[in-house]
Amino acid sequence: MSVSDQPPATVGGPLEGPAAEIAAGYAFTGAALDLGALLWDGTCHPQAQIRIPLGMLNRHGLVAGATGTGKTKTLQLVAEQLSAHGVPVFLADIKGDVSGVSAPGADGGKVRERAGQVGQEWAARGFPCEFYGLGGEGPGIPVRATVTSFGPLLLSKVLRLNQTQEQSLGLIFHYADSKGLELVDLKDLRAVVAFLVSDTGKAELKGIGGLSTATAGVILRAITAFEQQGAGGFFGEPEFDTSEFLRTAADGRGTVSILELAAVQDKPQLFSTFLMWMLADLFEELPEVGDLEKPKLVFFFDEAHLLFNGASKAFLESITQTVRLIRSKGVGVFFVTQTPKDVPADVLGQLGNRVQHALRAFTPDDAKALKATVRTFPNSAYDLEEVLTGLGTGEAVITVLSETGAPTPVAATRLRAPESLMGPVDAAALDAAVKGSPLYGRYAEAVDRESAYERLTAEQAAAEAAALKAAEEAHAAEEAARAAKAAKSAPPKRDESLAEQVAGSGLFSSLARSIGTQVGREISRSIFGTARRRR
Repeated sequence: MSVSDQPPATVGGPLEGPAAEIAAGYAFTGAALDLGALLWDGTCHPQAQIRIPLGMLNRHGLVAGATGTGKTKTLQLVAEQLSAHGVPVFLADIKGDVSGVSAPGADGGKVRERAGQVGQEWAARGFPCEFYGLGGEGPGIPVRATVTSFGPLLLSKVLRLNQTQEQSLGLIFHYADSKGLELVDLKDLRAVVAFLVSDTGKAELKGIGGLSTATAGVILRAITAFEQQGAGGFFGEPEFDTSEFLRTAADGRGTVSILELAAVQDKPQLFSTFLMWMLADLFEELPEVGDLEKPKLVFFFDEAHLLFNGASKAFLESITQTVRLIRSKGVGVFFVTQTPKDVPADVLGQLGNRVQHALRAFTPDDAKALKATVRTFPNSAYDLEEVLTGLGTGEAVITVLSETGAPTPVAATRLRAPESLMGPVDAAALDAAVKGSPLYGRYAEAVDRESAYERLTAEQAAAEAAALKAAEEAHAAEEAARAAKAAKSAPPKRDESLAEQVAGSGLFSSLARSIGTQVGREISRSIFGTARRRR
């Protein structure tokens, strides 16, 4: 959160009317995160703290706002406080500037000014962090997934397949699962697709719809293009265990897991889909726990609109179900995007906590988005269209779920300053943190063991060898039969003439060897019928 260009601190007196009602809506008795101080009628009221109950963070949320309004620093502020309360956090660092959570912040006049405005006792401190990278791209402990675990829906999304192709990919996965063919990396998937349209394998799916050659070709081309973009390394082993995100430090603070995505920010479909895989994997692995005093994990899903753009109906249904049910497993999910309209209504309806930064209304589309955003808030004492376009950097309109689960009044808020470094740590410090992690040795080196590709290749080689041997045996039998037939039909052997008997006798051979004259050589040749006349 930038604290520059803010007006001087203005502290109001006793709250009355709507301002007092808003402040009363945030007077929680249990543990809560402090977000900032109430803004009312141009005045900041530090005595009216805007908070969110710790136990309500598994009811999910939305952090939205135009570029440059402070969304990332809001995530940093919330992550710090969650960690301090012993709650692990997952953050995606798309621009490469969230790594500063691990280091103490820089003290200065701007920070102190903001702290004074909002009634914050600011102290510089860093928080325990782990840094990850997709498939080893960029800094971070490599995070990989097997193709089998990634599944056909997510893979269809990242390969940009249409509904028919997505269904065909589902059949391919079904076949691989039923035959025990492990799809570890993309070459495994490519091998299974190629097998199922080969002369040998095309009958395997015939009973359940089959796989057309044209569709298989589209899928194979999509896989090839995906690999050419450098994405092949994201699939493989050792597969990352998402339960690593649930760790706490030795001092009891929650670990902040930061997925460094700056190196793959030009592959938005890839990283948004990988984030969904992580969330889905957590959903599958965690037990039901109901409502807890504090969540097991809070997962921030940045650039959320990328996940929903072009998504199939089945994909959206899967997301909606995951978000709806993962709450009871102790996981809170915050989607981070520019406007609420980026999130489908079925998902948006499950997001009980809202932090809305400023919106712009420079174009007709902007104005339309602003009106749509205002309609997603409860009734408010503010003119929200005016407030949302007038918020400064590091200010937001907030409504959360109270300790009873009811929405709190809408509150314009000046947010607190993060206590950790508001910017990236230097590359050497980041590299040292990565290689010093106990997880580095577990996940750093890729492993390529026997899987579907190796099995199908071996079976194909064995089949080709057997076919070659059978062909050779058939050829030998055919040659033997032909020889037997030839021997049976050959003419009977005729009796030798007297001349032939003499020529073949030992006496003649001895005589021929002993004659060294020209006459003898000619006799010899005339006997074989090849003699030439002497010139």
